[in-house]
Amino acid sequence: MKFVAQRVLGASLTVNGELVSEIGRGLVVYFGVKAGDSERQAEKCAEKLAALRVFEDGEGKMNRSVKDVGGEILFVSQFTLYGDARKGNRPSFTEAERPERAEQLYGYAAERLRAQAVPVKTGIFGADMRIEQIGDGPVTIIYEI
Repeated sequence: MKFVAQRVLGASLTVNGELVSEIGRGLVVYFGVKAGDSERQAEKCAEKLAALRVFEDGEGKMNRSVKDVGGEILFVSQFTLYGDARKGNRPSFTEAERPERAEQLYGYAAERLRAQAVPVKTGIFGADMRIEQIGDGPVTIIYEI
């Protein structure tokens, strides 16, 4: 399981020109599920995201979490995080989990985030999404478990 978290001042997600989700200050998280991943790994990712200290405190140090700053998370499924382009120029996605199982774990991770009092907005699993975001920093964290 892998996520890419980007600190933002705001972000929106549309599908077919229709607004699906929108957040203010917080994190845009691209979430990928690898074949064989488990609920426990989804829980650990949710715990990490809720506690990840990437927001500045009063002294300008990254010492506050999305919860600490009252931020939100835009949580986006992204199987392409498991694209392998080491051979040739066309990525292979054989490491990505089957869509049915990946969707279950994506939903479960979002639930676990919400259970930690983090406001979470989601995309539509498997849809062709357009995401606009205003990066803050920029700050980008990659985590894999």
